[in-house]
Amino acid sequence: MSFAGAANTDAPHHTALPPPTTSSTRNAAQGYANPEGSGWVGMTTGREACGVVVDLIKSRKFSGRALLLVGAPGTGKTALALGVAQELGIKVPFCPMVGSEVYSAEVKKTEVLAEVFRRAIGLRIKETKEVYEGEVTELTPTEAENPLSGYGKTVSHVIVGLKTVKGTKQLRLDPSIYESILKEKVVVGDVVYIEANTGAVKRVGRSDTYASAFDLESETYVPLPKGDVHKHKSLVQDVTLGDLDAANARPSGSGSDIMSVFSSLSKSSRTEVTEKLRKEVNKVVKGYVDQGVAEVVPGVVFIDEVHMLDIECFTYLNTLLESAMAPTVILATNRGMSTVRGTDDIVAAHGVPGDLLDRCLIVRTTPPSPGELQRVLALRAQVEGIKLGEGVLPLLAERGGAGSEGIGGGSLRYALQLLTPLSILAGLAGRSTVEVEDVQNIGEMFLSSGKSVSGVKA
Repeated sequence: MSFAGAANTDAPHHTALPPPTTSSTRNAAQGYANPEGSGWVGMTTGREACGVVVDLIKSRKFSGRALLLVGAPGTGKTALALGVAQELGIKVPFCPMVGSEVYSAEVKKTEVLAEVFRRAIGLRIKETKEVYEGEVTELTPTEAENPLSGYGKTVSHVIVGLKTVKGTKQLRLDPSIYESILKEKVVVGDVVYIEANTGAVKRVGRSDTYASAFDLESETYVPLPKGDVHKHKSLVQDVTLGDLDAANARPSGSGSDIMSVFSSLSKSSRTEVTEKLRKEVNKVVKGYVDQGVAEVVPGVVFIDEVHMLDIECFTYLNTLLESAMAPTVILATNRGMSTVRGTDDIVAAHGVPGDLLDRCLIVRTTPPSPGELQRVLALRAQVEGIKLGEGVLPLLAERGGAGSEGIGGGSLRYALQLLTPLSILAGLAGRSTVEVEDVQNIGEMFLSSGKSVSGVKA
């Protein structure tokens, strides 16, 4: 998803796509957004503004600030927030929430905000492991007399032969590793992976040299590993600070070993994390960053309907924005002048206190023009495989506009929702193409918000 746009989508023969509308020639290389591309139609000003914000974030000059998206419902505020997150990178955490989510009976409002912020800060842990990898050519357990009793024998060690493309190696392993081999049901001919430090054994699959000519098999065949049997592998694990907080709130191992945290990540219970614990986690993370073992990846927090937060949450938001490890914050609202929730006499723009507004770069989103409406509807019909007859697109775009010919209360979402019912209506009439009469009939069945209200006014 590129803010500078990409190549236009080719139209099929059965749906005529209207040409993109643009008032002047704009060059994406000069920082302007293409009128259409990468799933975007129109919204050029908002996309250009968000492109500048992305550059600020990448140059680390956006700390302590937030992006506020202001516009009517259905004008693309959430789409712009997703676009910013995608431009920052594939593995960047994106944590969306709605303002009303903070009102929970389980935890405090400020705790909900803190959890979201912590989940939006990623930690990329790089680890180099010493491993043995190859196809099992020999698996011989060696037994000895049980030293604890005179009855029976016990496995003293196990001899494992491993083969790769480059060579072979015979290993003398501990009995505990032999137990892991039995649990994995490893036999001669399997490709295995043994960690030298922990003794963990993983069966990768069956060597493809044993592949048979059957069409259907339950076995997974893998090629013979390349390189030496004994090698060092670099592994990368992605986790968030929120995961580390939750895991340390119910520790199952030593707090100094970060790998002991991962075993408890799968356990789910709502626990309120204290500020003292978060500081301890930050201290450990800072140590790993200083050692070069880990890298902090700031993500994106998207708070929709931000006017639903109250004055306490806004005050806490200011504190979170000033923290050393703060993610990128994107706020969205569809309100104008509004009373700040939790107060009786503070009326502010968009329902957000002035001290937080001063930290925000405000971007306005506008409804699509009639030409952009037609373009979006045509692309959606193309994706859903719906054939539109002559005159259908302008009529649908008219219904998607606000207040056209007494329809009133129309929106892009309303027009898009009519496409599938229109195809069903045309199918009932024995046609594969949606015609103008279908649009007229569907308008009587499913009303826009403006038309529905007009019939029930007191």
